Formats: sequence, C-alpha cells, structure tokens
Amino acid sequence: MNLTELGYVAGWRLVRALPRPVVAAAFRVGADRAARNPGGGTARLRANLRRVVGPDVPEAELDDLVRRGRRSYARYWMEAFRLPALSRAQILAGFRLDGAEKLAADVAARRGAVVALPHAGNWDAAGAWVAATGWPITTVAERLKPESVFERFVAFREGLGMEILPTHGGARPAFDVLEDRVRAGAVVPLLADRDLSARGVEVDFFGGRTRMPAGPALLAIRTGAPLYVASLWYESDAACAAIEGPLALPDPDSAPLDERVRLVTQRIADGLAAGIARHPEDWHMLQRMWLDPRATTDGGTAAAPPATTGTI
Repeated sequence: MNLTELGYVAGWRLVRALPRPVVAAAFRVGADRAARNPGGGTARLRANLRRVVGPDVPEAELDDLVRRGRRSYARYWMEAFRLPALSRAQILAGFRLDGAEKLAADVAARRGAVVALPHAGNWDAAGAWVAATGWPITTVAERLKPESVFERFVAFREGLGMEILPTHGGARPAFDVLEDRVRAGAVVPLLADRDLSARGVEVDFFGGRTRMPAGPALLAIRTGAPLYVASLWYESDAACAAIEGPLALPDPDSAPLDERVRLVTQRIADGLAAGIARHPEDWHMLQRMWLDPRATTDGGTAAAPPATTGTI
C-alpha cells in the first residue's frame, strides 16, 4: 500500500471513529491553515473566485471568501470519509434536494434523467441520497493513478449504492453504458464544470472562455432524456442541492449535431454559473479553469480529488 492510499484508508477509518465535533474542528483548523498559504491550491481557488465575484470585490472580502471556500472543501472531505458509516435514514436526513419531485417523476416514467453538476457542495452525499431514495443511479469516475486508490474510491461509491463506470478501460465505452442506463430510467449525474479531456466544448463562463465536457449535452440529445443543471451548497445542518430544468433541447433538424451540443453545453454553463454565483464559497475548484492566462495567478494545476465522479 503506497502513502497516498494509506492516507485515504486512515482518513476513512479515523474520521468515522472519532466524534463529529472533534473531526469538524480539526478539519476547520486545517482549512484555515491552507487558506493562509498563498500558493498552490489556495492561489488557484483565489483566482477562480476572483473571476466569479468580479474585480470590484475588495481583497479583504475575497480573503474571507477563500477561507470559507477552504472550509467548505474540508467539510466535503470530512463528510465523504464519514458517509459509509451512516445509516440510510441518516443519509436521507443529511441532504436536501429542491426539485426532487422532477427526478421522481422521471424515474417513475422510466425516461431517466441527466444532471449536470458543478464541483460544489457534496456531490457524494447527493449520489448517496439518490441511491437511498431507491432510484437507480449511474455515473463515471476518472481513472487516476495509483490504480489502488481509484479502486478504493469506486468501492466507496458503489458501497453507497451508485454504479460507477471508469472514464476509460471498462468492458464497454462508458458513454454507451450511460445511454443504456438512461434509456432504462436511471439518474445519470455528471460533473460538468471542468473538461478533463482537452477536447471539450468552448463556452463563455463568468466572462471568460473555458472548456466543458460535451457528455451531458450529448447524452441528453442522443436519448431525449430530461437534462437538468444542479447547484450544490452547504447549510449548517445539511448538504443541499437544487435542479433547474429540464433545459430545452434543439430540434434535431435545426442544426448539425456538433452545433446542437455546443448550444446545449453553453446553456449548461450558464446554469452552472448562476448556481455558483449564489454560493461561491461552496465551489471546490482548485484547478485551472479559464483559457485566458490572465484569469490565473500561476501556471500550475492543483491536485484534484482522486477518482472524483467524472465527466465524459
């Protein structure tokens, strides 16, 4: 077992074993220390949040936003480590979804649903809640190294009731399986605010150009399933989310497929931006986002969470 894997294993065991107030206090201290570090992931988070809030927000307010952002990210990890120890009742009580009736109707009608998510709030709690509600849920995970850590994160999410497909290297292409699952009535959430392939669709996002994955738009267009955009955030007593939509999909005869995918992906970007703007402290984006180099303070890329629910 390498050090990275050992760290995650220790986290899962220790964080579950200790009382929540003790763990929460320790994670908060670590988050505040990270916020005071001017480099690395904090610098990237600060640059991203500056783009969100605009140039007129004073530096002191941005400092506070970065600190709250680091605390939110630490809370995500703490709660993710504790999720496997929660009962079904606790999972249901610890997450609230505005718009749940829409997904309930989609599942009941067996038409499925595609949900575009940001890296915000607690997306693992959202997936666990969907599974605990009794709805079929399938998503994908980026296959990162070391493989042993990837496998542990897959096992973690599968243990919560989610079907997890690797972005590549599976028995079948992930997109083909997702099409099957949507057509069978499953909920398919896909992180959509950052492209991991360098082949994404260019969109306007907070006044700058970035790339976002084509997968959510393409999956909805191919299957005809409802496409929602989610916002995720934290409140003191629960992880929360709201879904907007379904988004309007262009008529098949209106334009070539690639143009329709670009149009829908921009609509997704607009929906994600609206949600992030409402809860910027809960947007956990510690990686480079924008193609414009002036949008960042350095050229590096902060480490992403291993095997985070991914995009296609």
